[in-house]
Amino acid sequence: MLPRADWLQVVRHAPLVSIDLILRDAQGRVLLGLRENEPARGLWFVPGGVIRKDETLDAAFARIARNELGLSLERRQASLLGVYEHHYTTNFACEPGLSTHYVVLAHHLGLDGDFAPADRQHRELRWWPLAELLSSPEVHANVKAYFP
Repeated sequence: MLPRADWLQVVRHAPLVSIDLILRDAQGRVLLGLRENEPARGLWFVPGGVIRKDETLDAAFARIARNELGLSLERRQASLLGVYEHHYTTNFACEPGLSTHYVVLAHHLGLDGDFAPADRQHRELRWWPLAELLSSPEVHANVKAYFP
């Protein structure tokens, strides 16, 4: 991991490349987490994370699933939903005037069975019916963009 000051320089000068996990259960509900950190603190968002330097996409996908959800998942199990841009006026360090720009590789994956998500990186995780997700002001607009 980069020291905080170095990470701020990256955020200040470059877009971050990340993977988002759009997970749906057998009922078609979508798994969302209530964000604890900026950007998007206090809003519901899909699990995801930044790809690290020299980390393969497969390794990043597996790490994010493990760290965010406690699951052992492989990228080949998912389908690429698309490439998205997320722009935020805030940043992880709450530095005034510093925005965050993500290039997001969104992956869709269906989960079978009775998966009860481990709460590792969020205040709360829960399954959302799609209609409720799309109509809720508590769900971030970038999540809603995954469901045109």
